[in-house]
Amino acid sequence: MVHVIVTVLAAAWVAFSAYAILTRAAWVVEPLASYGVPSSWWPWLGAAKAAGAAGLLAGLFVPVIGILAGIGLVLYFVGAVVTVLRARSYATVAYPILYLVPVVAALALGVAA
Repeated sequence: MVHVIVTVLAAAWVAFSAYAILTRAAWVVEPLASYGVPSSWWPWLGAAKAAGAAGLLAGLFVPVIGILAGIGLVLYFVGAVVTVLRARSYATVAYPILYLVPVVAALALGVAA
């Protein structure tokens, strides 16, 4: 049951992140621009997050999909952490970590299930 709750919450959190980038919320895209992420990538990044969130939920029914989605999202958010650190924006590195942690938890619980 814990696995289901953590996975649903992680998927909702990542879906919110996808929505924010796809709607070009200023509080998301302004930092992305300052990190040097081209605006042409933003729709793809949002789509990757949305697909990952959907994959986490699908994994509740087909576990291998959830595990693969979790791995993809972990790689995505580790890449986000690296991007922020390379931009030397140390004050904002907590933001991608706030998305990474629940995904890691959902992935770990999914693997253990």
